[in-house]
Amino acid sequence: MDSCSIYVGTYQKYNNRSLYGKWLNLADYSDYDELIEAMKELHKDEFASEFMFQDYEYCDLFEKLGLISECHLSEDIYEIAKQINDSGYDLEVFEAYVDCIGKMDFNNLYDGVINYYMGKYSDDETFAQYILEEDIPETLPNYIHIDWESTTRNLMYDYYSSGGYYFKS
Repeated sequence: MDSCSIYVGTYQKYNNRSLYGKWLNLADYSDYDELIEAMKELHKDEFASEFMFQDYEYCDLFEKLGLISECHLSEDIYEIAKQINDSGYDLEVFEAYVDCIGKMDFNNLYDGVINYYMGKYSDDETFAQYILEEDIPETLPNYIHIDWESTTRNLMYDYYSSGGYYFKS
């Protein structure tokens, strides 16, 4: 949420060929109501402004969750950002889970991350070796060779990954 910014204009201005608006960083406002007040102040020259979110940066997860679009900013965006922040996981973990599973509501996303996140690894083989190391006896004879490429390929049927983040399927 710290870097999520939206460019707020209005449909009336846009229809009158004006892109006048301003970039607002969501982290600069304590909650949804304070943000709305700032938008109303920005466009106080209009009566009952219909806000238009003409652009946004670093809001990919919020967009995928349907919390933000050109004509919509969910009242839940701050509560959801707080839950993500309080979860102990980086925003990137939530984004990776959505990349793996697809669009979903926030409750399913949150539960999925909490229950299925396995960690971040540099590649599939490193992940496979980490997962399987505890099952390999320390006294494994040196004449036994593990084909990690094949083992990894088979193991990955039971996991999802995106950007180095791994989840149980």
